[in-house]
Amino acid sequence: MSQDKIPLAGVIGSPIAHSRSPRLHQHWLRRYAIRGYYIPMDIAQSDLEQVLRTMPKQGFVGVNVTVPHKIAALNIADHVTDRAAVIGAANTLTFQADGKINADNTDGHGFIENLRSGAPSWDPKMGPAAVIGAGGAARAVISALLDAGVPKIRLTNRTRTRSDALRSEFGTKIEVFDWVQAGNAIDDALTVVNTSSLGMVGKPELRIPLDGLSKEAIVTDLVYTPLETHFLKSAADIGCRTVDGLGMLLHQGAPGFERWFGIRPDVDDQTRRAVLG
Repeated sequence: MSQDKIPLAGVIGSPIAHSRSPRLHQHWLRRYAIRGYYIPMDIAQSDLEQVLRTMPKQGFVGVNVTVPHKIAALNIADHVTDRAAVIGAANTLTFQADGKINADNTDGHGFIENLRSGAPSWDPKMGPAAVIGAGGAARAVISALLDAGVPKIRLTNRTRTRSDALRSEFGTKIEVFDWVQAGNAIDDALTVVNTSSLGMVGKPELRIPLDGLSKEAIVTDLVYTPLETHFLKSAADIGCRTVDGLGMLLHQGAPGFERWFGIRPDVDDQTRRAVLG
């Protein structure tokens, strides 16, 4: 890219006003004194492909993609990484000079990095994991946990058919539990993850029995509004180590920023404070 061109990036979703990604990337742009911009864009699904194909001509170097466009973005892309293909969704697009679109998924990377920094003693191989929810985020988390060496994943979701579909894709290390048995799924699990939107501001609370939750478990919630969900507070009261969901957002953003702007950004307390405002 020539020196006089100002690189543009952003995040595409619908709705998008709630996204913290602009705050994150603008913080990094300021920190590293990069002449660039990162903007939120509310794009309808029917316009997505046309918008993505036009962006490279407008000076965009890449974009993040969020709900509801992650699967569509994967299908539009010209090149797809293996991990995005396995997850079945893309969250990070990079535009080549010829306008071709590269799709990747950094959600699993962000999830694991957040766990490792928030709970340095975490050892995925020590015992089973329990995953709550079976949407797009769950796909990234399951893929990442299996790569990290978790021996078994107990999966529970309000709609059983979605859990069964993930089991058929990811294999026999996935054990499906009906929603009414969600409490059994977390019994003695050493990694417990809420990937659902339950507990988020404006959504119902995640209410499952925690009687069987081991004090040795690392418990994390992908929801970060509020930062400490009812689920995380209940786990902390039992004595579990808990990790909030904000770090996943920060860590998943770093690889894209590096590709677009040429610097690998630090994820630290200053970054967290900037995003929390």
